[in-house]
Amino acid sequence: MSASTLRIALVGNPNCGKTALFNQLTGGRQKVANYAGVTVERKEGRFTAPSGRVLQILDLPGTYSLEANSPDEQITRDVCAGQFPGEAVPDLIVCVADATNLRLHLRFVLEVKRLGRPVVLALNMMDTARHRGIVIDVPELQRRLGLPVVETVAVKRGGARALIERVDGEVPLAAPVQADDAASRSDLHGQVRELLAATVTMPRTTAALDDALDRWALHPVFGLAILAVVMFLVFQAVYAAGKPMSDLIGGAFGWMGEHVAVLMPAGPLQSLVVNGLFGGLGTVIGFLPVILVLFLFILTLEESGYLPRAAFLLDRLMLSVGLTGRSFIPLLSSFACAIPGIMGTRSIQDPRDRLATILIAPLMTCSARLPVYALLIGAFIPMHKVFGIFNLQGVVLFALYLAGILGAMAVGWVMKHIRRDKSEHALLMELPSYRMPKLRDVAIGLYERGAIFMKRLTGVILGLTVLMWFLSTFPGPPADATGPAINYSFAGYLGRGLQYIFAPIGFNWQISLALIPAFAARETAVAALATVYLVGGDAAGGLGHALAGQFSLASALSLLVWFAYAPQCMSTLAIIRRETNSWRNVVISFGYMFALAYTASFIVYQVTRMLT
Repeated sequence: MSASTLRIALVGNPNCGKTALFNQLTGGRQKVANYAGVTVERKEGRFTAPSGRVLQILDLPGTYSLEANSPDEQITRDVCAGQFPGEAVPDLIVCVADATNLRLHLRFVLEVKRLGRPVVLALNMMDTARHRGIVIDVPELQRRLGLPVVETVAVKRGGARALIERVDGEVPLAAPVQADDAASRSDLHGQVRELLAATVTMPRTTAALDDALDRWALHPVFGLAILAVVMFLVFQAVYAAGKPMSDLIGGAFGWMGEHVAVLMPAGPLQSLVVNGLFGGLGTVIGFLPVILVLFLFILTLEESGYLPRAAFLLDRLMLSVGLTGRSFIPLLSSFACAIPGIMGTRSIQDPRDRLATILIAPLMTCSARLPVYALLIGAFIPMHKVFGIFNLQGVVLFALYLAGILGAMAVGWVMKHIRRDKSEHALLMELPSYRMPKLRDVAIGLYERGAIFMKRLTGVILGLTVLMWFLSTFPGPPADATGPAINYSFAGYLGRGLQYIFAPIGFNWQISLALIPAFAARETAVAALATVYLVGGDAAGGLGHALAGQFSLASALSLLVWFAYAPQCMSTLAIIRRETNSWRNVVISFGYMFALAYTASFIVYQVTRMLT
């Protein structure tokens, strides 16, 4: 590494604004990967300081202490101490602390100082601290700590100027390494009390606005009602705002496919481009707005400080089904994708609670299910108003998400009663102050999730779409064939074989066939159906129209329920294997979800047939 490059590690407690500071410094110049040998996320970015020096910034996982209990905390401790294999030692550690809650954050600062590395303390959220009347004697705090101290406001443009100026100068000297024993760790609390008494004046320990809002948001009755209403409105908005844009994109790809078909000579290549690419991939791309709208609301709720309160609020309910409120955040992340949700369980210290959360995380309705839900709901559920206000399609979408949640709770309850350890592990966590979400951070989060979706689209989904086109096209029908050509393809033979298994739950051979690529990537089910019906000549008027003409309401509802509970994609099973280091847990996860999905779909299909 050149002398003009400075390697900086950002550390701090959760909710201190560390990631917002990282985003402001690095902007779009970030790369996200995993640490070698583990599945802990690694975020690194670059920033060129005014002097021309390149700052290579590593955003380490948030932790309350260097006494590591979880994989995330172990990574932060080992990287800061220069003990993580294959990871360069940071030239400088920037410890980010919430200026409104120094009683908690200063203890961690003192722990970092004991490592004997060059450290700079960034007092973040200083604007909020001043607004609450908190007065911090920064020069005195700097003198007593023996560390450079700068003020930052990570969510405002230019709010990191003082930090940039400090790290762009001379690297501070490392503090002496201090003893790490039980007596010295107990002494940290005394040091924090002395520092607070000498440098900080606080009119009150919590903000008046936070207290006023929390009286309602954390109320055991009204709080749950507020949470239910918030989530219901989110799903209403997802369908109301995302569906029109999805229809527009889908129509555009259909229009392009028609014009390309005119320009290309008839044959296999035209079929591949029109039916496989424009028909299959174009259908999936059309659902990107629905996914982004959902993420927009999740990121906004997270940035506002509401999600940790939802976790705290649900702790007692989750304890009743064998989980803990700490499981809430990983399970909520699973609504985006089960993979980061499962990886997020590393913050759960108790192995029993962590395993339970891992096994039920795939039941959360991930974004990959949204294309299937949107397709079937649009084809079979009319756009009626409920109570003259709500969209019936949005109500059905909310019900599907609720079904996943209730299924997860039921599985958790069963697991609680079959395992030996019946003890409960209550949740202890810090509740951050409420704050207005910042457009920049939300936009970066949306960009990252959109990029992940498009990467999957151009990778796994593209390959599977082409494969499905091949299976649906070859071999050609014999000379004396009387039925549609697709009936004589590999896809036709394979689909009719699978139909014997899935006929009791109402699936035709096309749906049965689509379940195979869907196991590799959920979104591929839509692309596979689009390709099969287009090649078969049955998709005139669009895929939704084709399904509505050939699929009964009972079969549609059965398929929706199947996707609510069915085994997740191969990537999810692979991450379960990596996180638990056990093939047994993979078999358990796949087996119970398959049985649950088949049973629930069978009941829904048979009951709906009797009622319609």
